[in-house]
Amino acid sequence: MTLGEMGWDDGFAAAFDALGDGGLVPARVGIEHNHFYRVLTSGGELVAQAAGRLRHRAAGQDDLPAVGDWVAVTVNRHDGAGTIRAILPRRSSFARKAAGDPTAKQVVAANIDVVLVVAGLDGDFSPRRIERYLVAAADSGARPVVVLNKADLEENVASCMATVRAAAPDVPVHATCCKSGQGLDDLAAYLAPGRTVALLGSSGVGKSTIINHLLGESRQKTQAVRAADSRGRHTTIHRELIAAPGGGIIIDTPGMRELQLWDSDRALEDAFAEIDVLAADCRFRDCLHRQEPGCAVRAAVDAGRLPAIRLTHYLRLDDERAHLVRRRDELARLEEKKRTRVMHRALRKISTSS
Repeated sequence: MTLGEMGWDDGFAAAFDALGDGGLVPARVGIEHNHFYRVLTSGGELVAQAAGRLRHRAAGQDDLPAVGDWVAVTVNRHDGAGTIRAILPRRSSFARKAAGDPTAKQVVAANIDVVLVVAGLDGDFSPRRIERYLVAAADSGARPVVVLNKADLEENVASCMATVRAAAPDVPVHATCCKSGQGLDDLAAYLAPGRTVALLGSSGVGKSTIINHLLGESRQKTQAVRAADSRGRHTTIHRELIAAPGGGIIIDTPGMRELQLWDSDRALEDAFAEIDVLAADCRFRDCLHRQEPGCAVRAAVDAGRLPAIRLTHYLRLDDERAHLVRRRDELARLEEKKRTRVMHRALRKISTSS
């Protein structure tokens, strides 16, 4: 593929030229696995590692290359291996809180144009989970699209689609069935040369099967879900960037049972736009929509104009956001105290020695 077919344009070219190093080659990260990367260049694929200086300067995991990133690499003339020297500024990035670390941000995929949020209609359908993904998608900067897959297993597909549209009226919703091919042509329409489409969702919702249909070949491994509870098994074990034969880029991602949000201040309001509109009529500007008098949001719930479950889920996500902010602030204060103690010890040593 040419760089243009992979999404390269004048904006990325300008950022690359600003590095001012004639020995660098532009490339896009296709796979990241245990700090090794497969990168795609105009001359083919390379195996690369991040330069020591890049790793040293990284404040967190999100400062390291992620699938979808455009990077600047040097190529070793002896073995053809690459070294990633810089990451070009990201246009969009789908991120979540890294597992096991309340203050670490993990970039799932970068420079995405369209996010296909895939949910299964096989007994594990959860509008609340879809809302969570839509909040993260709104924060990513990419265009969200909801895909309700396995439509053959749901008697009332129209009702499920209406539920999602009520929660996200501005987001396209598609019902698909990989067995019959229903709706898959509609998804193919989102692919175009230079456009990047990422598929996100829980394990077992059919992301890999959808990708196989879009590619026209059985490239991604698939497994059946457990019949007892409709829970899926992880078949995609790492994020991967794939070139579609008709043009465009697809990013496949491992299933995420629970998506922990990262920064979502404005994204939460965007995903719950009707609550944001109602809040403008609250008596207090800083109304939390809980027990405050004159709350227009709670009044709308009481009047039946806003589903109570929407407010409940909004407040739950808002609590999660607030907890994450408090935890990050607390750890930042502890880190600052640690740096201060180290500095004071160093000053005392200097004072004593002199």
